[in-house]
Amino acid sequence: MSTPASPSPEQAATAAAATPAATPAATPTNGKRRRALIVLAAVVVVSGLSWLAWHQLVGRWHEETDDAYVQGNIVAIAPQTAGTVVSINADEGARVEAGQVLVQLDPNDARVAFEQAEANLAATVRQVRGLFNAVDAGEAELRAREVAVKQARADVARRAGLVGEGAVSAEELAHARAQLDAAEAALSSSRGQLSRNRALVDDTTLAKQPQVEAAAAQLRQAYLNQQRGAVLAPISGHLAKRSVQLGQRVQPGNTLMTVVPLDQVWVDANFKETQLRDMRIGQPVELVSDVYGDDVRYTGKVASIGLGTGSAFALLPAQNASGNWIKIVQRVPVRVTLDPKQLAEHPLRVGMSMSADVSLRERDGASLATTPANKPVLATNAYARQLAEADALIARVIRDNRPGTAR
Repeated sequence: MSTPASPSPEQAATAAAATPAATPAATPTNGKRRRALIVLAAVVVVSGLSWLAWHQLVGRWHEETDDAYVQGNIVAIAPQTAGTVVSINADEGARVEAGQVLVQLDPNDARVAFEQAEANLAATVRQVRGLFNAVDAGEAELRAREVAVKQARADVARRAGLVGEGAVSAEELAHARAQLDAAEAALSSSRGQLSRNRALVDDTTLAKQPQVEAAAAQLRQAYLNQQRGAVLAPISGHLAKRSVQLGQRVQPGNTLMTVVPLDQVWVDANFKETQLRDMRIGQPVELVSDVYGDDVRYTGKVASIGLGTGSAFALLPAQNASGNWIKIVQRVPVRVTLDPKQLAEHPLRVGMSMSADVSLRERDGASLATTPANKPVLATNAYARQLAEADALIARVIRDNRPGTAR
């Protein structure tokens, strides 16, 4: 076995000279790494302190979501009576006002029924006038019958006293008594007839008599059916989803088109349930729409916080009582009202995406409404004029068919 050769003096000197030279080269590298780590740590610390300051001063007072969408009232326009469409007066996108005629149905059948009802009311008024006159005539006849009975009784009493003296025959007395019976029977018949006539008109006027009111109700219904041939807009807004066509036979309740009042839209912002702890009704909200971007910012207020999650009111609610259940953070819809002036300047459409930022600094409000609603959320008087015109027409028909009466 051979042993390794020992290094020569020249090789040992070379190795000794190289060793001191390696140490100075490693020192600058370690210093640069240390400075980089210090800078990185400083950046992390500053970033953490900045985030903490931002969270304490700003972040914890706001809750944001981009799961928000514009919602509004979509009013379905449907006829109240059957008919054939003869004209369509507005198309999709058009501005319509409350009470404006949108669709006209064929009015011929309704006009015929209306004329029949009007004639029936006039005839009924005249018949009831006859009942009132029959009562007056019956009272006069009753007084005449009472006088006749009184006279017949006097004749019977006078002849009964003269029969014993022989001045009046028994046959004449019998005739007088027969006349008294006939007069009493006629009086009883007159009383019964007068009672029946009074039962039809007693404690009432011509306009309030039941037969007249029934005929007036028929005329009112016929008038409304005629007016309802014109399908009106119950609210002002813009027309959408027109499905009716000219000549189409429509039935009551069939949706012909819809009206969307874009000045009354709101935003449903779906927040996570973990974001609702400090949210209250009345808190200010800043919103941004995708259509306008950051250049337009809407201001609103929290109007209500949903009473259930989206899954709770879904058509097919989630069934969590199963073995493969996985917890998912639920979202609750929060309704936000918008400034009408901003909506007029920058209109929104139903279904558009929004981003909502709720300021939580004001926490005096309630999370649930505490006072009941004291006025309608939506109301229309587009149809009130029809009933007023029907009542005016009924009053005119009654007045025209009662000349010379003061009842």
